[in-house]
Amino acid sequence: MALAILNQLLVINSGSSSLRACLFQDESGIRHFHYAHVTDHNAVLHRLLNELSGVKLDAVVHRLVHGGTAQDMARFIDDAERQRLESLIPLAPLHLPANLLGIDLCSQYFSVPQLACFDTAFHGTLPPLAYRLPVPDRFQLRKYGFHGLSYGHVARRLPTLLGEQSRGNVVVAHLGQGSSLCLLNDLTSVDTTMGFSPAAGVVMGTRSGDLDPGVMLALASQLSVTDLTTVVYHEMGLWALSQGISADMQTLVQNPSEQANFAVTYYCRRICQAIGAMVAQAGGLDALVFTGGIGEKSAVVRDRICHSLGFLGIHLDTEANTLNQACVSTSQSLPVLVLPADEEEQMRWLSHTLLSTLSA
Repeated sequence: MALAILNQLLVINSGSSSLRACLFQDESGIRHFHYAHVTDHNAVLHRLLNELSGVKLDAVVHRLVHGGTAQDMARFIDDAERQRLESLIPLAPLHLPANLLGIDLCSQYFSVPQLACFDTAFHGTLPPLAYRLPVPDRFQLRKYGFHGLSYGHVARRLPTLLGEQSRGNVVVAHLGQGSSLCLLNDLTSVDTTMGFSPAAGVVMGTRSGDLDPGVMLALASQLSVTDLTTVVYHEMGLWALSQGISADMQTLVQNPSEQANFAVTYYCRRICQAIGAMVAQAGGLDALVFTGGIGEKSAVVRDRICHSLGFLGIHLDTEANTLNQACVSTSQSLPVLVLPADEEEQMRWLSHTLLSTLSA
């Protein structure tokens, strides 16, 4: 299979509440599509595909939130792989149905190869101390980690930005509607906050992050599995902490109420704690990176998170931080960078890499 097959490449990134897509065209550049606040993925996917009417594609690449135990970051989707992905839905029920819907609809619209890029695969380098869970082996449960396409994109950019320092201990905070942190060493994942599911780790828009297991048992005694799943994925996190004001960080930051401020403060405190834990585990820090919608755009959140990290040598430049510049630290500080998440570009790069390997 020749690399020329990707002259016209459609990349689809379907999240839990949004859908982004990029049409990479070698001669015409990139066409971007973004649909926010998505409640009906079927309707939005049809809208995207209708906007692409008449476009001749060479391949379609999909972001898959969960790849199970697959450690290859990109692979072709044949019938067997489609069935395997179906079996993974219980591991990411908020995301995978929309991911798979995109695959099925594209197969109806386009007679071209489809590829999957997995958010979990970047964390295939996790050591046993990071991925092992303290539960009996017979349950076959482990930490997977997520947001790997975002972390992979950051890892690719860091050597250009930081040089040799990039190969040290770098904490990357992917902060958005879904939030997680990743500890990089030598540009590979050695730990991450999300675990068996995307509901674990730090607090998020509508997900709680880590909870006392007793809380889940208490909820399970009152709710059916279906209702408990709804609460876990849609009614916790910032939404619950703000008492239903919003799960959107920008809305909460701009809201003067005590409840909104409490939710923002709680979120920043939890992120700060997670950074501290990773630095303690690594024995030091060489750089801190913010990415994701909140990480890139919220100077208030970055300032609150970094306020207590001065003992690590982290000091923000107020003007640079307010302007969301690429480097928001002072000259005396450890580097603190703000990098736009670009999962679509990472998927394009992984797809070309896969085809290059196959055609070598």
